Amino acid sequence: MLSGSLPETAALALSGGTEALEAVRLAVGRPVRPMLASPGASLDAALESLGAEVTVEYKLDGARIQVHRDGASVRVWTRTLREITGAVPELVAHVRALPCTHAVLDGETLALEDDGRPRKFQDTMSRFGSDGSEAVLLSPFFFDLLHLDGRDLLDAPLAERLDALAGLLPPELTMPGVRRPSPEQAAEVLDGALSAGHEGVVVKDLAAPYAAGRRGKAWQKVKPVHTLDLMVIGAEWGYGRRTGSLSNIHLAARDPDGGPPIMVGKTFKGMTDELLAWQTKEFPGLATHDDGHVVQMRPELVVEIALDGAQRSVRYPGGVALRFARVLRYRPDKTPAEADDIEAVRGLL
Repeated sequence: MLSGSLPETAALALSGGTEALEAVRLAVGRPVRPMLASPGASLDAALESLGAEVTVEYKLDGARIQVHRDGASVRVWTRTLREITGAVPELVAHVRALPCTHAVLDGETLALEDDGRPRKFQDTMSRFGSDGSEAVLLSPFFFDLLHLDGRDLLDAPLAERLDALAGLLPPELTMPGVRRPSPEQAAEVLDGALSAGHEGVVVKDLAAPYAAGRRGKAWQKVKPVHTLDLMVIGAEWGYGRRTGSLSNIHLAARDPDGGPPIMVGKTFKGMTDELLAWQTKEFPGLATHDDGHVVQMRPELVVEIALDGAQRSVRYPGGVALRFARVLRYRPDKTPAEADDIEAVRGLL
């Protein structure tokens, strides 16, 4: 987490052993692997799991950012620790204006419409490409503070980190949320987030330290789940532990005008070993072509897919693609004529 690099950590372990590893500390200017939220089944389930000592914050449909300030120098990294400082001067300006000398901030950034509602996720991500345009301005919202003016806060409970963050940030840069809410107040935060066009909420344990990745369930994200019934028009032979299995399925929506199925995405998520075995047995009987990598299939199977939404796409013929699709179950009770059409997918944009 602190080195930001698995190869560098391995080299330290080999050359210096435990002593060298224990000497690694947070360094302002070197990105930290981010703490991630696990999916929560529901708001009530997350609150029951974590108890009353929680904060409930908005879950934005933006891009994760980590911002380090070292005097006048401000640098910005993405969730994957790719530096994007040069592409986001407005974020640099916001952090340079804060009343501190050294800080490490964790948050999200996104592009907003004039009315404050979020623009499309792709509009935000367009700023991070090589041809990003500053015509789309980004707004930062910070939810954690890992270092402040010589004091490391990683091991401090979240409540303490939030207190320090509240003393540093102006309200417009703070992630909306409520600490120690009643169930009714938590529901109001979720309703407010959804009404404002955001994804949902994150419920966080106020006693938890900061830990890279999804370690335990101290942070739980709660988002409404969309489902679609789609046709399977192909599958890819797996690799690794899925070698020999038909795994990544190609998904298509129905053309309401009677044309061929319209591909909208792929997924291998949500599949049990039992389901993989079933697919590998059944799919060849529907195959129209197998090139050793992809098995193309007659569109006779309908599968129920959970997804977080849809986004514009130039890759797929319908101009739309699924976001974070995962298999829930096959629907033998539905024919391809009963699958959702492309307009249902576009309606999630």
